Amino acid sequence: MHKNKLFFCALGLFAPGTGLNVFYLKGLGNIWAWAHLVALFGGILGWKLLGASDMSSALGWVLATVGFITLEASWLTTIVFGLRPDEKWDAQFNSHSNQTSNSNWLVILCVIFSLMIGAAVMMTGLAVAFEQHFLSQFEEARKISQ
Repeated sequence: MHKNKLFFCALGLFAPGTGLNVFYLKGLGNIWAWAHLVALFGGILGWKLLGASDMSSALGWVLATVGFITLEASWLTTIVFGLRPDEKWDAQFNSHSNQTSNSNWLVILCVIFSLMIGAAVMMTGLAVAFEQHFLSQFEEARKISQ
């Protein structure tokens, strides 16, 4: 079966963290794709724990970080494989196929949007984490001063 780079990049862009793009390339037996899926569900659980505990659950922060990393890894993989030359893509994933890949601007648009969304999510995550860190420091300083 010929592996399409645009389909791989679209899966990474529109279904990040699910591992669907890795399942597409490597099959259902790939441990990393399953790890992405487990990490995504852990991240969702962590985000719900943080919401229920007013951002004070340590387990929630750990799980949300794992989910955050799997999302970012998916967008980064989309960028790396989307920018790979077609010849290298075909040599690695389509060596058994007689077809050659002919990527177009849609792959580049997937790469651009992956970069934009990944950067926005990263900045948002860092802003929330630093805000919570400094708020906890202010609370501790207030307790000490009393």
